[in-house]
Amino acid sequence: MKINTKTLIITILFCLFYASGIYWLNTPSEGEVPTAASKLLFVKAHVSEILDDNASPDIWTEGLRLGTQEIVAIIDSGLYKGRELYAVNYLNAYQNIDLKEGMKIIVRLDNDDPKNPKIASIANYDRSALIIVLVTTFILLLLLFGGKKGLMAILGLFFTIFSIWFMLIPMMLKGFPVIPSAVLLVSITAVASLVLLNGFSRKTFCAIIGCIGGVSFAGAIAYLAGIITPLGGFNMIEAEELVLRASDSGLQISGLLVSGILIAALGAVMDISLTITSAVYEMHQLNPKTNWQSLFKSGLNIGRDAMGTMANTLILAFAGASLNTLILFRVYDYPSLQVFNSDMMTVEIVQGLAGSIGIVLTVPLVALLSAMLFTKKSL
Repeated sequence: MKINTKTLIITILFCLFYASGIYWLNTPSEGEVPTAASKLLFVKAHVSEILDDNASPDIWTEGLRLGTQEIVAIIDSGLYKGRELYAVNYLNAYQNIDLKEGMKIIVRLDNDDPKNPKIASIANYDRSALIIVLVTTFILLLLLFGGKKGLMAILGLFFTIFSIWFMLIPMMLKGFPVIPSAVLLVSITAVASLVLLNGFSRKTFCAIIGCIGGVSFAGAIAYLAGIITPLGGFNMIEAEELVLRASDSGLQISGLLVSGILIAALGAVMDISLTITSAVYEMHQLNPKTNWQSLFKSGLNIGRDAMGTMANTLILAFAGASLNTLILFRVYDYPSLQVFNSDMMTVEIVQGLAGSIGIVLTVPLVALLSAMLFTKKSL
């Protein structure tokens, strides 16, 4: 893939602008006070000895053991590495970390007295090894079966995650408009991911425009739905915590619903955009004399096969995220009128359908744009 001087300069300028923006967004503001949570000290440890265990299985919690355990843990990381500390582990239905000797855990230390730290609580199992194994397996499989494309996909994925954590969220917390911030994130990640996969080309350009267009359609549908039936970030489950946080920052809660839909729809829309663009491109390469009308029709036909599975994937993702609540609705046998008009269900329905509408509208947009661009000889 040849990159001309102009493209190289634009790429370098983009990287410099992106890096400087990330640095500025993540630099603490003057006078910013650290949160209480940021001062908590969590370290890795392992259980060296169980001193007492009076926990027993409970029939009401599917056999989970409830009670207390007295343990000795050895700290495995941080300033107190190697120190043996006593702790009491409380087992209940909601916080149930059942310990055995040798088990690796995460503990929260009470270090008010640095010379005599104490274990304030058993926070979690140490799942670092499992996560590392799964991530490594995923990367190796992508490299094995995807080759260079797999490597580019990994880089694009890491770039997306990095951008959400270090760009989008800091922008929101600094008071930037929430929806435009999400649109910016979608645009940047779409450009970066698709350029990494396919380089600079008309095919990439079509997929980028289709991706941004499809996600924008989804956001617009959600935004209009929120106006017609008052719906926004305040209807979300986490709204109470966010309201408390918003009072200390510039966070705008009202646009979070739309922003979440934009991000959730990005992967599916990017997938279908690139699928149609690549197919139309290949058909044009096989028969360069094909007119744009025929290419457009072929792109639509391919899109029809893909849009159903993509929309299904998106709706099932939202349904899976709220499965516990759906089960509770059935358990308590709520009237359907209340179920389908509740804030939680309406939010899930709007999220799923808005994203699916964005996918459906992406198909003709990408098919038309690809067909017209690939048949333009002057481009």
